[in-house]
Amino acid sequence: MTTIEINEGNDTSVSLPSFSGSSIELKKITKRFGHVIANEEVSLKVEAGTIHGIVGENGAGKSTLMNILFGLYKPDGGSIYLDGNIVDVTSPEKSISLGIGMVHQHFMLVPTFTVLENVMLGNEGSFSLKKGEKTILQRLQKLSSTYGLNVDFHSLILDLPVGMQQRVEILKALNRGAKILILDEPTGVLTPQETIGLFEILNSLKNKGVTIILITHKLKEIMNITEAVSVMRGGKVVANLKTNNTSPAELAEKMVGRKVLLSIEKKESKIGNKVLTVKNLNHLSKDGVDVLKNVSFSISEGEILGVAGVAGNGQSELLDILSGIEQLQRGEIEINQTRLLPGEKWDPKKVREMSIAHVPEDRQKRGLILPFYNYENSILGYQRKERYSSGFLLDKNKILNLFTETAEQFDVRPRNPNISSNKLSGGNQQKLVLAREIESQPKILLIGQPTRGVDIGAIERIYEDLLRLKDSGTAILLVSVELDEIMSLSDRIIVMNQGKIVGETMGSNATEIELGKMMSGLDRTN
Repeated sequence: MTTIEINEGNDTSVSLPSFSGSSIELKKITKRFGHVIANEEVSLKVEAGTIHGIVGENGAGKSTLMNILFGLYKPDGGSIYLDGNIVDVTSPEKSISLGIGMVHQHFMLVPTFTVLENVMLGNEGSFSLKKGEKTILQRLQKLSSTYGLNVDFHSLILDLPVGMQQRVEILKALNRGAKILILDEPTGVLTPQETIGLFEILNSLKNKGVTIILITHKLKEIMNITEAVSVMRGGKVVANLKTNNTSPAELAEKMVGRKVLLSIEKKESKIGNKVLTVKNLNHLSKDGVDVLKNVSFSISEGEILGVAGVAGNGQSELLDILSGIEQLQRGEIEINQTRLLPGEKWDPKKVREMSIAHVPEDRQKRGLILPFYNYENSILGYQRKERYSSGFLLDKNKILNLFTETAEQFDVRPRNPNISSNKLSGGNQQKLVLAREIESQPKILLIGQPTRGVDIGAIERIYEDLLRLKDSGTAILLVSVELDEIMSLSDRIIVMNQGKIVGETMGSNATEIELGKMMSGLDRTN
C-alpha cells in the first residue's frame, strides 16, 4: 500500500494510508450451520470506489456473508477475489491486512477507554506506548480532517453520543488501512441529523476511493446513498441492481417474494375521551440517575400517540412504569378516571385488570417464555380468563382452538400450537405477542419497538393490526426509534431527550428534520 508522508510542524512524520479503489467479488460462497444453509452459492461483485447496498429479510444471509468476508466465518465453499486476485480470508486479522474493515451493528469499543486508546488497542504503533500514541494521534488528526470525522480523541467512549462512537469505529478501520469498509445496520440508533452526517462521511470516503458495503433494512437509505444493491432471500442473491434503475417497491417485492404495501392508508381518526393521563412523572434508576423528569401527557380513545427519541432517553422506563413492571415513584397516573399515586399497589396483573395491554420492547425476554409451546404463550398473562377454562381448570382444547383462530387471523407461522416459541422467527414471535395482546381487546395498548428486527412483510401486517385496533377505539402509546414508523402511524408525536419531553407535534405535520432536532436537544427554531 502506498503512503503519504505528513508533518505536523515537528520532526516526526507519520504514514497515512492512500485509498486506491479496490473491488471485491464473491463467487459461489456457501456456508452451512448444521443442516441450515445460511448462504447457498452466493455470487456478487462490488465495484471499486462505490457504495454497494445489501438488503434482505432477517435470516436471508446478509450478515453471514459479510462475516465470511471479514474472516469471522470460514465458508464451506466458494472463493473471494480482491482486485481480481483470489484471497484466503482466514481471520479478521487476515481481513484487516488485506484492507477490509467492518463496523458491526453493536460497537466493539471499551467504554472506559478514551477514543485514542480504543483506536490504539491491538495496534499500538510502536514498542514505546508514548511514541506510538503520538504517531497514531497525528494520523487520527489527519484522517479526521480529511474525512470530516471530527471527534475529541481524549474523551471517554462512555461520554460520547452514539453517532460519535460510530465515527470512532470508522476511524479504527481507516487507521488500519481499510480500503473496503463494511457497515452492518449503521443507522439503527442514529438521529436523522446523525444519519445525514454519517452519509456525508461515507460519500467523502467513497470520493477518496474507499469501497463501502452497506447492510441496511431501510430502503430509503439504499435509494439515497448507494450506486448498486444486491437483494438476498433464503440464503441466495436473487437480484443485483443499479440503484437508479430500481425502486423501494421493487426491492421490497424481491426481498419478500411478493408485492408489499410500503405506504399506510389511514382512515380519519375518531378521537374520543381521554383514557390515560400522566402528570409530572419522575423516576430514579437503581443507580440513582434521573431517567424521567416531569413527564406529562395524555392520550385518548382512537388515538395513536407516538413517542420518538434515540434509545436510552427514558422511553423504556416510561413503558415499564405504565405497564406495572416498575413502581410509580413520583407523579400520578390517571386511567379511565382512576388515579394511581406513589405507594399504591401497581403490577402487571393490575394493569391487565384495568384493560391495558403491553407489547414489550424485548419480545424474547419479556413477551414470551421461549421454551413454552405456542399455545401456552398465546394466553400468557391472561390464563385466568374464563374463556380459557372449564370450571377451575384450564381447558386445553379451548386454548388450542382459540390459538388456531388467532394464528390464522394474525398470520403466525408455523401455525402449529405444539412447537416451542423459540422455533419461530423473530417476526412471528412478534406477531404471536401482538395477537395475544390485541385479542385481549384492551382499552389502552402500550407497545415498544413494534417492528424491531422484523421482516418487511411482517411489518406490513403489524401496521394493519395496529390501525385496525385504533379504529376500534383503543388508545395506543407507540414507542419507536424508527421515525418513518412514528410519522406514518401517529396522530400526535411527543419527543423525549434525556428523560424529558422536549417537544410535541401533530403526526401530519411532522418532518424528520424537526423531530431530529428535538431528539438531539436542539432548538427547533435554530
